[in-house]
Amino acid sequence: MLNRFMQSRLRGLLVLALILIILPAFLGNPFHYELVIQMAIIAATVIGLNLLVGFAGQISLGHAGFFGLGAYFTGIATGTYGWSSVPALVVGAIVVGIIAWIVGRPILRLKGHYLSMATLAVGFIIAIILNNERAITGGPDGMPVPAFDLFGWELSTFGQYSLFGLEISGVQAWYILASVVLLLAVWFAQNLIESPIGRALRSVKGSEVAASVVGVDTAKYKSLVFVISAIYASVMGGLYAHFQGFITPAVASFEFSILFITMVVLGGMGSTFGVILGAVVLKLLPQVLADFQELEAVMFGLILMLTMIFMPKGLLPTITAVVSKRMRRKAGGKA
Repeated sequence: MLNRFMQSRLRGLLVLALILIILPAFLGNPFHYELVIQMAIIAATVIGLNLLVGFAGQISLGHAGFFGLGAYFTGIATGTYGWSSVPALVVGAIVVGIIAWIVGRPILRLKGHYLSMATLAVGFIIAIILNNERAITGGPDGMPVPAFDLFGWELSTFGQYSLFGLEISGVQAWYILASVVLLLAVWFAQNLIESPIGRALRSVKGSEVAASVVGVDTAKYKSLVFVISAIYASVMGGLYAHFQGFITPAVASFEFSILFITMVVLGGMGSTFGVILGAVVLKLLPQVLADFQELEAVMFGLILMLTMIFMPKGLLPTITAVVSKRMRRKAGGKA
C-alpha cells in the first residue's frame, strides 16, 4: 500500500498534468502559448535550484550561469557543428555537471554571505566569458540557434505538425514538449527528495554538524545536489535556446539569477509545486502590470515585498496552511 507521502506526490503530479491538459483551452493566441512555454521551462529550472536551496540549504546567486552554459553549448553544438539536439542537450548537461562539480567542491565549504558571494562570482565569470568570446558565442550580439530536432523531426514555432491525426501548430507542439519536460522534472525531484539522498540533504540543511555526527558526508551531498541543480539548469537552458531561436549573454546574467532565486523564495522553499507557482507569478506579473508603464518596477517590487512580509514561508505553503486550518475548523464544528 502506498504511504501517505507517495499518495500526495502522485496526487500533485496528476493535478499538474490535468492543469497542463486543460490549459490550452484558455490560450487564445500564439503569444499566450509562448508565455506558458517559457513558464514551464523556467519552472523546471527553479525546481532544480529548489533542491539546492530549499532542501540542502545552500544558496546560489549565479545559477543563471549554468543556464547560459547549457544554452550556449546546445546552440554552438547544433548551429556550428551540426549536432542533433538531444545529444547536444545530454553532452551539455554532462559538461556543465563536471564544471559544477569542479567549482562546487571548494565554494560549498563556505557558509552564509561568503557562499553567496562565491556563487555570485561564478555567475559573473560565466557571463563575462560568454560576452568576450565573440568568435565562439557571437559576443554581446548573441547567436542564432537551429530549431529543435527529435529523431529527424524538426520542431519550429512556425511549423505545422500532425499528431495522432490532429493538426497542431508549432507553438502547440512546443507546449506539449515543455509540459512533458516539466512533469519529468517534478517526478525526478519528488523521487529524489524521498530517496536516501533527499533525507541526507534535509539533514544537511537542518544541521551540518549533527549530520556529520551521524555519518552523513556533507561535502559529498552538497556537491551532488549542486551538480544536479546545474544539470537541470543546463538542460532547460538548451531547450530555452532552441525555443527562442536566438540567444545572447543575457541568459547568464545576474538579473536572471536573481529571478530564479526569487521564484524559489516567493513560491516556497522546499516546495516543488510552490516554486512552479512562484515561476508562474513572476512571469505573469510583468504582463499584468504592463499598463502601469513607468510604475511597473515600483508595483512589482511592492507586490513582492508585501508577499514576503505577510507570506514569509512562500505562496503555496501559506495558502496550503490556511486551507488546512479552515478545513480542520469546519471538521471540528461539525463534530
